[in-house]
Amino acid sequence: MDAVAFEHHLTSPQGLRRRPDGAFTATAGGFACCDEIEIALAVEGDRVTDAGFDARGCGAATAAGSAAVTLARGASIFAAARIGPAQVAEELGGLSPAKRHAAELAADALARALGAAVRSCALAPEPAGQGRTLVAMSGGVDSTVAALLCARDGETAAVTLELWSDPENDGERSCCSASAVAQARALAHTMGLPHFTIDLRDEFRAGVVEPFMAGFAAGETPNPCVGCNGHVRLDAMLDLATTLGCETLATGHYARTAEDDHPHGPLLRAAVDPAKDQTYMLAALSPASLARLRFPLGELTKPEVRELAARAGLPVASKVDSQDLCFMAGTSRARFLARHAGIGEIPGAIVDQDGEILGRHTGQHRFTVGQRRGIGIPAAGEPLFVLEKDAETNRVIVGPRRALQTTTVSVRHARLHREGARVDRVKLRYRSRPITCRIAADDEPTPGAHRALTLDLGEPVDGAAPGQLACLLDGELVVGWGTIARSAGASRRRTPAAEPAASAP
Repeated sequence: MDAVAFEHHLTSPQGLRRRPDGAFTATAGGFACCDEIEIALAVEGDRVTDAGFDARGCGAATAAGSAAVTLARGASIFAAARIGPAQVAEELGGLSPAKRHAAELAADALARALGAAVRSCALAPEPAGQGRTLVAMSGGVDSTVAALLCARDGETAAVTLELWSDPENDGERSCCSASAVAQARALAHTMGLPHFTIDLRDEFRAGVVEPFMAGFAAGETPNPCVGCNGHVRLDAMLDLATTLGCETLATGHYARTAEDDHPHGPLLRAAVDPAKDQTYMLAALSPASLARLRFPLGELTKPEVRELAARAGLPVASKVDSQDLCFMAGTSRARFLARHAGIGEIPGAIVDQDGEILGRHTGQHRFTVGQRRGIGIPAAGEPLFVLEKDAETNRVIVGPRRALQTTTVSVRHARLHREGARVDRVKLRYRSRPITCRIAADDEPTPGAHRALTLDLGEPVDGAAPGQLACLLDGELVVGWGTIARSAGASRRRTPAAEPAASAP
């Protein structure tokens, strides 16, 4: 450690308590941590024109804030996005393990301030030589390999969104926590990529979490990932790509595109690896958005992706995939709804199709249409399934499987990217297999938005859960989507959750 460099930043801190006019500020630390660093950045054109900081806590925090300001002043936005704890520590002449935390705080505050600046400023970024790509990184193996492949093809920058912050969550298992952001940033810097951190927590809560909670309150089973990908997360990153002069946005999703030259825009196409295909979760993307998206993993299998990561020496090569909803990692749905929506235990009746009470439950939001396990009523002769939920009366209606089966599914707020006559299959749940179907001829489906459509299935299904996405397919192509509505015989006593806006064809 070079004590002279450290002492210089400690005794003559650069930009201490300076806040440039029009600066964007961000803070790291605080709460359980005694140290806190705030960075303020002024950005004009493609450069950081001025910077200042404030620090509370130990002397190392002051020195690290000064070092971060020194490195950022006058740097291009892409050079500033490459500043991490290692660069801050190097500016200080090296840091002992006990003081390394200060460099991490300063780098985090700098990244957050830079992210706020690039989201809000009309930048004039330096032109990209062969077409610049922005890649979405979550800190997992898929997005990291996508970044690796993009970097091999040309100039690449990375972005990670912070979407949710909750002390009850497991930050290590979530792809959108502050911990995940820091991990993704460290990976990007290890690969030599500039990394941008974007705080999208307000938009995520309004556009994803609140409709999710409203859906359960209304007696439905919403799918938040569809709305997040189709109308919140990827839209924000596409906007950032435009700001940064990036031609395309790449993600680690297992998907492909097809019919790229069609007048209505490209379509999603199933990935090569059917076990990992994620087109269902991306179905609400508009063709205009798809035209700017790249899916580097679409032609690969998961083992091939892990092999690429291992050969590149990436530490995430064997990282376990996240299985939770990002905002519920480490907690249960019941606990989440109780804390954030005030939907706790609400005792109600479990009834049969004739209204006879068979038992009691602690809340209709704990059940899903088609559910068999966990009903808690001994079956008299044949198993019981959830047929319907009545949110207003808090009743759960159960019955035999034959009463659950249907060959007709209604969808609302539908969007077709091609003629409805092309629809020959539908996926009604993420992990379900496609079922042959056609859109009822009376609907006269043409490309565009449709208030409602009726799907005639080629085989019976054990119920379609209201609130889930119906992914409309032509073979392995996604040609439209809609939200599964309650069946004609089901009572509709409460307004359903807010729908994602149907995007332009």
